[in-house]
Amino acid sequence: MRRNPNEEIFKVMNNIWHRKPFFKLPLTLIAAIGLIFVPMALAQKNKSAARKPNIVLILADDLGYGDLGAFGQKFIKTPNLDRLARGGIRFTDFYASSPVCAPSRASLMTGKHQGHAVIRGNNNDRGERVPLRPEDTTIAEVLKTAGYRTGIIGKWGLGEPGTTGIPNKKSFDYFFGYLNQNHAHNYYPDYLWRNAEKVNLPKGTYSADLFAQEALDFIKRESANPFFLYLAVTLPHANNELTRKTGNGMEIPSDAPYSAENWSPPQKNYAAMVSRLDADVGKLLDLLKQLKLEDNTLILFSSDNGPQGKDEGGYDQTLFASNGGFRGLKRELYEGGIRVPLIVSWHGKIKPDQTSQKVWAQYDLLPTFAEIAGIKSPDGLDGVSMLAALFGKNAPERKYFYWEFHEGGFAQAVRLKNWKAVRKGFNGRIELYDLSKDAKETTNLAAKNPNVVRQIEEIMKREHVESENWADRRAETEKP
Repeated sequence: MRRNPNEEIFKVMNNIWHRKPFFKLPLTLIAAIGLIFVPMALAQKNKSAARKPNIVLILADDLGYGDLGAFGQKFIKTPNLDRLARGGIRFTDFYASSPVCAPSRASLMTGKHQGHAVIRGNNNDRGERVPLRPEDTTIAEVLKTAGYRTGIIGKWGLGEPGTTGIPNKKSFDYFFGYLNQNHAHNYYPDYLWRNAEKVNLPKGTYSADLFAQEALDFIKRESANPFFLYLAVTLPHANNELTRKTGNGMEIPSDAPYSAENWSPPQKNYAAMVSRLDADVGKLLDLLKQLKLEDNTLILFSSDNGPQGKDEGGYDQTLFASNGGFRGLKRELYEGGIRVPLIVSWHGKIKPDQTSQKVWAQYDLLPTFAEIAGIKSPDGLDGVSMLAALFGKNAPERKYFYWEFHEGGFAQAVRLKNWKAVRKGFNGRIELYDLSKDAKETTNLAAKNPNVVRQIEEIMKREHVESENWADRRAETEKP
């Protein structure tokens, strides 16, 4: 039942009058003061309660499922992300949309899986970058209609300069960072982009430090408004070009606090990159608390795909078990390539210190954010809102999840409840695994479960829509 404002005023005045201060003002004067200021306070309280929540999405680059303490890491220190996990939910069965950068981010941003997304690889079959089109609706475009201020700091990868896919043409009010994936390999770039303007940088500027500060500045600027911040950091992605030159592509100013460890230089650097990312997240969390925004800010932390192989940074992930002990790495549709950490926290709203096995994927984020903002999702999405799962309620039960990947030949994957299938080649044989008993995907059960295989074949056929930019090579047949 809604309270009568006059009753609230009387209650406040009564409390003041019955205290025993040094002296008492006349009751009529107190009442007059109350009639002026109490409604103002109530109005401010109602305004605060009605304000839409801020959304901060932090996306790491090539961070593995097992790289955080909250997900089992024993060597790399991540105290701030572990604190974030203790304050919210650790989702153990969350998936990237693709095992590599641009397609993963495209599906995340548009709510469509890789069988329907316009971007399905870092480059198309002709070696070209494919941008988002005007008709591709992004998270930012959806949240703008709900009154949000929108910003992206870091790596975009969904539109080259001058194309329809740059952030400012996809309803981001502010952008600072890299447009191009290869440019993002360099942590000491000569320039970055601020909106559509190229900004030259002093020599020796470490881009990850700029992104951390830009994120803080964006939050300070927009603290009076509901905002969406997409902090797409490049840590701990390797500088692939530096790897080819020196054998160590894990580019960072210092390997502290791991300098004394008996590890290879790339391993020390990788660990330092993850801990540096963790420290930057800590600064962001502290700022939200300082600005008294933590009670009205939903924070999500994840990664764009599984950890990189040794060929990309010289870093051997086996020491840290970055892939969480799962089979596969980046560029593979096995669990190690697509299962990623997800931490969700909302102080005072989401019950702390939870672990959830609810299965969902990054293309569910757009409809989830739309429901948080109180608006309808666009039609034709593959994702569904998982907002209910954040509050311990029954979220929609998904029949299946779908992936496809085009580097090194066409491949598909499906998760059907606890069944996981991988197929290499359009006409290749389906491998089938029972994740409830074999999360590492070691035992192929396809021959023993022909009915499940037939269901999955139908899903693969139905969910894949041909693309003019990425051929599925239907004539290919997997050899025995």
